[in-house]
Amino acid sequence: MIGLMMINKIIDYLDYLYPYPKCELNYSKDYELLLAIVMSAQTTDKRVNMVNKELFKKYDSLDKISNADVNDIERIIKPIGTYKKKSIFIKEIATKLLNDNINIIPNDREYLSSLPGVGRKTVNVFLSVIYNEPLLAVDTHVNRVSKRLGLAKEKDDVLEVEKKLIKIFPKDRLNKIHHQLVLFGRYKCKSRNPECDCCELKDICKYYRSK
Repeated sequence: MIGLMMINKIIDYLDYLYPYPKCELNYSKDYELLLAIVMSAQTTDKRVNMVNKELFKKYDSLDKISNADVNDIERIIKPIGTYKKKSIFIKEIATKLLNDNINIIPNDREYLSSLPGVGRKTVNVFLSVIYNEPLLAVDTHVNRVSKRLGLAKEKDDVLEVEKKLIKIFPKDRLNKIHHQLVLFGRYKCKSRNPECDCCELKDICKYYRSK
């Protein structure tokens, strides 16, 4: 049973560790963030930032991305993995935004979901960052931390985890909690060698107890 004291303890500790959390993907334009999120699947933000530095310097507009040689995009983003599929998504997204005369990507889940390679997690992250919407995206870090802390069951898929977290945490905290859980999972509650001994949540952590 997840009690209020437990929830407040998690919130307070995350506020202590990450008082001003933010997305670690680098971008200067809204479409750059969208493309970066698409590229971040199954890789790290650090790697995405590394390839995007070259990609967005060479192709500094939607028009240039749309007309780029897909083989050159593949060459640039090859270090992030599944680069062939992502290269196609990059070109197709840019082309669709241009064809739809989109100057500013709208706060519109339906439209975002219609873009190639854009799934629920990508939409949630984008709307959370750009429009400060009270949304929560479940990536590998959020999924792992949620299950270790008993906020979700091991068998839950990412949508079930998202629904449970939305019920557990106050709506006005969701945006911040999302980024905090990502950072917590990335740097402290890591997949391998988590820093359990110095974690103030170990007394409520199922993973720690199981060790």
